[in-house]
Amino acid sequence: QVQLAESGGGLVQAGGSLRLSCAASERTFSTYAMGWFRQGPGKERRFVAAITWNGDGTRYADSVKGRFTASRDSAKNTVYLQMNRLKPEDTAVYYCAAAPSWKYGLLMTGLPDYWGQGTQVTVSS
Repeated sequence: QVQLAESGGGLVQAGGSLRLSCAASERTFSTYAMGWFRQGPGKERRFVAAITWNGDGTRYADSVKGRFTASRDSAKNTVYLQMNRLKPEDTAVYYCAAAPSWKYGLLMTGLPDYWGQGTQVTVSS
């Protein structure tokens, strides 16, 4: 059982930056593909970003391309989401997700094996 703990959310003005972190409990973290999703007020949870098990591949939703960057540090069992040039429409609860490396495609469709509890990001205009 992999436990995921997000941190780094908060309130920021439009145009600002935040970096989210997701710490994994599992020592085999390095074999998992990781993803970020978000759920805005009254909206469904949607894909934001994903990173392969070894960090050599990333994918992003069109709405965040060029502004958000996913990365990982296997030594710390942690994945990050650097969010720049934030917009009010980025306001949401952000969730970390994990899936075995061979499920990378399923991860991006919203079918990971594990979810974190989420962290709130609020962008004021």
